[in-house]
Amino acid sequence: MSDLADVFHDAPLDESLRSGVAAAALEVRRVDDADRAQTDAWLEAVSRGFLDPERTEVQRQAYFDHTAHRRKVAVYDAGAPQPEIPVATFASWGTELSVPGAIVPACAISSVTVAPTHRRRGLLRHLMAGELRTAASLGFPLAALTVSESSIYGRFGFGAAVTAAGWEIDVRRAGWVGPAASGRIDFVSRERGRELAESLHDRIRPGMTGEVGRPGGQWDHAFGTRPDAEKAERLRVLQYRGDGGEVDGLVLYAVTENEADFASSAIDVTMLLAATDAAYASLWQFLLSMDLIATIRVGELAIDEPLWWMLADQRAATITLRDHHYLRVLDVPAALGARRYNAADTVVLEVDDPLGIAGGTFVLSVDESGAASIDPVDHAPLGELAVRTGITELSAILLGGVSPVTLAKAGRIQTDDPARVARVFATTEAPRLSFWY
Repeated sequence: MSDLADVFHDAPLDESLRSGVAAAALEVRRVDDADRAQTDAWLEAVSRGFLDPERTEVQRQAYFDHTAHRRKVAVYDAGAPQPEIPVATFASWGTELSVPGAIVPACAISSVTVAPTHRRRGLLRHLMAGELRTAASLGFPLAALTVSESSIYGRFGFGAAVTAAGWEIDVRRAGWVGPAASGRIDFVSRERGRELAESLHDRIRPGMTGEVGRPGGQWDHAFGTRPDAEKAERLRVLQYRGDGGEVDGLVLYAVTENEADFASSAIDVTMLLAATDAAYASLWQFLLSMDLIATIRVGELAIDEPLWWMLADQRAATITLRDHHYLRVLDVPAALGARRYNAADTVVLEVDDPLGIAGGTFVLSVDESGAASIDPVDHAPLGELAVRTGITELSAILLGGVSPVTLAKAGRIQTDDPARVARVFATTEAPRLSFWY
């Protein structure tokens, strides 16, 4: 994976991207990761795009130190009063995505902005299409992103593949009917938590459909172990060790004191990693039994979290759902052929891709072992079940996060037997991504 990520990072820009931007009397360039001034100007444009304040010197240096792995693309306007600050930005990098039964390379995308002064010029379309073509040409089967605006990316073929659940728990009402705590829970320093987290996450994510590899700088930011971390002093870390002595779980949280009623304070859980069922249950039981805590808030959980069945009063939890992780299939045979399936069958996929990257007709054949072969064909074979779908909808069902039955009823796919298609793509657990990037 590292070789593919390196090749992608250094790849030249797509010629259609260059010509499209040039037609708007602008210039698109790669940002030099070794040039602090270029990176600072690029970061300033990103900050404007996401309504953030100007970055401090500490923040600029920390960003420069931790983001060299990102392929940063910028569009410049030579006639602007500040021509060194881009009018559009785009970042991507090679990572890994967990799909049912496998891990596949994926192109992660972030920091997508267009200045309000330069809207309606096609800059986002040129950037996205050009960078997706580059990723596809180098062998990435998928692209992925988390979004601030959910209405933007469907037209580029991205589908909402992972829904995130946010919880707010009334601790005094919740009770506990889950397994009795086992093992040992201890406080550790933020630095120690940071040391443990990355390897623990690597243990977990192969079995967590929808999860991606987390860049090192994000671990440092989460644990407050890099200079630009804000309110790091509020963070607390718990580790769980199983009966064998190995660290199988970790919780990162912050407490918000209730000044009017100290015994009604709140916890915000920003990370919970559990490699075993015992670690998961024990850490949650511990959090729900802490003194002076009346409320626990946590985000980016799965929509079928086991915690729901560990609470004595399920109405103690208020749960909100939000679209979270978007995927975009770049290579249909590679993306669908990587995952495992739970039902043997043959389905013909007639895929429409408005960007012309991954469209076509494909025969998906799943054998009794759950392995699949995907063969491009000129037209749908007679007698086989056909599914007419856009690349957006195919990307959405890839991980099993939405049923083809639901999409058929919504008019998003067309097939004579949506239930049969749903059995092919169904997964035993809902996909999850535990963070934003």
